[in-house]
Amino acid sequence: MLSISAVTKLINGIALFEKANFQINPGEKVGLVGPNGAGKTTFFNLIMGIDRPDEGQVSIENKIRISYFSQKVGEMSGTTALSEVISGSKQLKDLSQSLKEFEQKLADPSLDPDQMDLILEQMGEVQTDFEKLGGYDLESRAQEMLTGLGIFPKDHNKKVEDFSGGWKMRIALAKVLITLPDLILMDEPTNFLDMETILWLESWLKNYKGAVFMTSHDREFMNNVVKKVIEVTPRGVFTYSGNYNFYEHEKEIRRKQNAAEFGRQQSNLKKEEEFIARFKARASHAAQVQSRVKKLEKISRVELEKDLEQISILLPEIPRGGNDVAIMNGLGKVWVDSEGDKNEVFKNLTCTVTRQQKIAVIGINGAGKTTLLKILADKTDSTSGEAKLGPSINVGYFGQYSFENLNMENTIFEEIRYHLPAASDGYIRNLLAAFLFKGDEVFKKIKYLSGGEKSRVILAWILSKPFNLLILDEPTNHLDIGSREVLLDSLKKYTGTILFVSHDRHFIKKLATDILEVDKGNVYLHPGNYESYLDSLGSKK
Repeated sequence: MLSISAVTKLINGIALFEKANFQINPGEKVGLVGPNGAGKTTFFNLIMGIDRPDEGQVSIENKIRISYFSQKVGEMSGTTALSEVISGSKQLKDLSQSLKEFEQKLADPSLDPDQMDLILEQMGEVQTDFEKLGGYDLESRAQEMLTGLGIFPKDHNKKVEDFSGGWKMRIALAKVLITLPDLILMDEPTNFLDMETILWLESWLKNYKGAVFMTSHDREFMNNVVKKVIEVTPRGVFTYSGNYNFYEHEKEIRRKQNAAEFGRQQSNLKKEEEFIARFKARASHAAQVQSRVKKLEKISRVELEKDLEQISILLPEIPRGGNDVAIMNGLGKVWVDSEGDKNEVFKNLTCTVTRQQKIAVIGINGAGKTTLLKILADKTDSTSGEAKLGPSINVGYFGQYSFENLNMENTIFEEIRYHLPAASDGYIRNLLAAFLFKGDEVFKKIKYLSGGEKSRVILAWILSKPFNLLILDEPTNHLDIGSREVLLDSLKKYTGTILFVSHDRHFIKKLATDILEVDKGNVYLHPGNYESYLDSLGSKK
């Protein structure tokens, strides 16, 4: 269906990747992985014809329909969410227009019988194509997709310009899915989705009969959807016939094999070089020396695969606070909208967060998870009840809107200096280097950073201060899988208390000691980890 054959792509004369080979077969679900800047998005652009290879060939079978979801939504205005999604299927739109034109022609009373037969024949062919592509249930499918992605029926006819950027991403995603193409390209489809919509999308893709080629920083999502992984690295492009866990396991085996092969070759090379150095001055050994020199020149050198550089978090010593870290008594929150209508977010939360608990706050989108964390972090007030922190508790807060609190005109160095005024220049340099900002990169302005880079800046100063309570709202957003793993490992070692929201199931499973569920205006504390929480849900069914 799709074949990448000996493809090389140059950027400013330097090879991004060379002689890349892989293929995607009908119905395959394939993950594309690799470090930032390795060329993952470039492959999507090559397939879509947005870019061209410098060498090699991108081959696509005739009549293969491809749709592409990227992070660049583009302009959306002048239509409703439902109409925008329906418009995604251009082929169906054209067929629908043809059917209307046929109907107009057939309505002509002066139509010749032979012409009528010809029109009916042509109309029948178009109707067959229209039905095959799901044209007659297009609107109901569009409604189903919008609802599945968290945009409920009451908002289906809302103007697209009234949606925020994150919600427009969902509309754009539905617009891609509605086309039911032979191949869907997806660049980070789970960004901006909550857990419920991630689960819906995961189920949809698993049942989808077409092929999928996607990138994602959500390990669990990748594991559950893809059956093949293509890795883009500076050393080449490699294919693994399994899910993400299989890829990691096989990659580790390959890395060990590479290290062993490198070691063997280095040992042999050393022996040859020692022989040459020892006997090169002896005429009696000239022929042997010359033979070994030529042999060394022809040897293909094994390159040692280096691990990709990851952020390195060294947590400070955490001071002990009181055993009761946060006490909530009858806590409730009501929002009043612009028209004066009251919306009860949650009510009657009474519980105590104790020292060293790591609590995942979960619930559907809009249930009040972020609001609860903001109340505890003193970023907003409760409407009823009270929330208070225990003695000697210092809070570090990472919020969904923390980016907005960054000074966009500051350099990275200046932003960290603002939060750590007593730190030396050397300490800040070392701290930023641990978060992969090195050399002159530290003088890059915040406004030019990607989402992942901004997250790393915020996490750098939060995790370097001795807070004994961390309140983290989606700390993994914008981080790649490797960075998420480093953050997870550090938070597991953290000796303070954590309340966090995350839509990354792997992150929750590995970190949470308890679950706080926000549901239908109520809040429930489930002692035990995420697995036991899921088991309790099963027992209630």
